[in-house]
Amino acid sequence: MQYEILSQDTFPMLRVSLNQGEHICCERGAMITMSQGLKLEGGVKGGLAGGLIRSFLTRESFFTSSITAAGASGSVCLGSGDHGSILALGVTPEKGLVAQKGSYLASTPDVELGTKMQGLFQGLTSRQGFFLIRLTGSGTAFLSAAGAAHRFDLKPGETLVVDNGHLLAWDEDLEYTMQKASGLFSSVTSGEGLVCKFTGPGTLYIHTTKYSAVRKKEEKTGCLGAIFDFAI
Repeated sequence: MQYEILSQDTFPMLRVSLNQGEHICCERGAMITMSQGLKLEGGVKGGLAGGLIRSFLTRESFFTSSITAAGASGSVCLGSGDHGSILALGVTPEKGLVAQKGSYLASTPDVELGTKMQGLFQGLTSRQGFFLIRLTGSGTAFLSAAGAAHRFDLKPGETLVVDNGHLLAWDEDLEYTMQKASGLFSSVTSGEGLVCKFTGPGTLYIHTTKYSAVRKKEEKTGCLGAIFDFAI
């Protein structure tokens, strides 16, 4: 299996070349084109329970798609329809990834798609909410980013403060806490309320564009979400 990301940082498209017998999993509705001889099937990655949890808690589709080169080799083009970029991230048994909800585009067959619950304070105050996407197993996961995506490799003890509206993905074992960017008055006047403080070692990925006002409204967590909306 080989892949190529086209039109990166505009309206990107992922083109995957499949040898006979290979297949790729993707978000429902992500297929743009595919070669004759490839087979598209719908299913529920992670089983019925996993699909229900993913659908209700992380904004991902209940159903996923599988595209297989059954009769002959061929290629498939996938896209998210968002203005931004596509990021290819390696997943290993030793290093799982956590990603913001709504970012999953596709993955190789041995990557497991699940959910991860944040702590109470983090869930109430971060723009991601209580539940995030958890990627485990072995292979490559493809995520959709808003704007350009950038990688930060933190050394042991090194810290990085990130506006939580710009978080895309990070190592599952990378430690982070929520905190105020500054004093109350400065937080209100600067537009920076609560931020995430990450402490290495580990790797995290950010995207340069925050979610639109429409997505903010969709993802608020009731009254508490409104109270902490200044943080995003």
